[in-house]
Amino acid sequence: MVETILVRRGGGEPSRVVIGDALGELEELLPKGRRVIAVTDRNLVQCQGGLTGRFENIVIGLGERIKNLTTIERVCQELARMGADRESYIVGIGGGIVTDVAGFAASVYMRGMRFGFVATSLLAQVDASVGGKNGVNFDGYKNLVGTFNQPDFVICDAGLLATLPEREFRAGLAEIIKAGVIADASLFELFERHTLRDFLCDNDLLARAIIAAVRVKAQIVEWDEREAGDRRLLNLGHTFAHAVEKRSRRYVHGEAVAIGMALICAVSQKLCGLSANEAGRIVAVLRKMGLPTECNIPPEKLLSAVRLDKKRDQDAVNLILVNETGRCEVRRTPYSELPGLI
Repeated sequence: MVETILVRRGGGEPSRVVIGDALGELEELLPKGRRVIAVTDRNLVQCQGGLTGRFENIVIGLGERIKNLTTIERVCQELARMGADRESYIVGIGGGIVTDVAGFAASVYMRGMRFGFVATSLLAQVDASVGGKNGVNFDGYKNLVGTFNQPDFVICDAGLLATLPEREFRAGLAEIIKAGVIADASLFELFERHTLRDFLCDNDLLARAIIAAVRVKAQIVEWDEREAGDRRLLNLGHTFAHAVEKRSRRYVHGEAVAIGMALICAVSQKLCGLSANEAGRIVAVLRKMGLPTECNIPPEKLLSAVRLDKKRDQDAVNLILVNETGRCEVRRTPYSELPGLI
């Protein structure tokens, strides 16, 4: 089963997100007659050598610490050394760090090259690689520098997740749950009806969840490609998540998002009347999927990190509040109000 979701973008053909047994579609999606250069990481070269070995490779390191401008510079240096030009084509093969780096480098090298992604982590398949936000960390803050530029295609093949550690799988589920809370109550209810083991073992069930999450993101991106309004909804949980990541190295991104969603549920009860029952449902699903919902970082340290989040707006921050499962709102909240909220 293969399903393709089209995401309209400013100028040119829509971005294509191909979900299911999709790896076989790669050759058709790549432009004919162009030199293809893959940006990937060491793990993928070892465990997916048959895939990465089809192309010339630029291999980057592992972990959040390499997601920075130094890595972008090194990729651009490698492209120049290889004699890549604007007619060359970049394919990012990897998780969210690889797709962010590949998309950013392709967007700036020679003022822009065409590119696509083969997403090999669940988080990349449902969030990082879809929608055209390509960012790297700067001065300790998440994705502070980056571009808006959508890939030609994203391949989301569940078979590529077979070697994914369970912790990373759970982290990816956090972003799918987020999509349900934002705009698809039936997707959220899928997690109430099933266990973590169900999602780990049933590729058809997982594909249903991925398709639903990508549809939520695709629709919102089409409304607001450059995050001037409605696209901010996709940041549900992320304001506090980025603060958690700034103050602690204990959590991977999806875990921090889960903590951020739990915090924003508590804030939403105070600011927009989210019921205790609805907040409890969301927290219960996160815990059911093996995700953390609290941390031991003092509130004042979290709030000091929030003040430097890239979503700040002068003396306020745009919080994504939950009205009910499947419906959220953006609310500009002064920093002066935050200490009483968490």
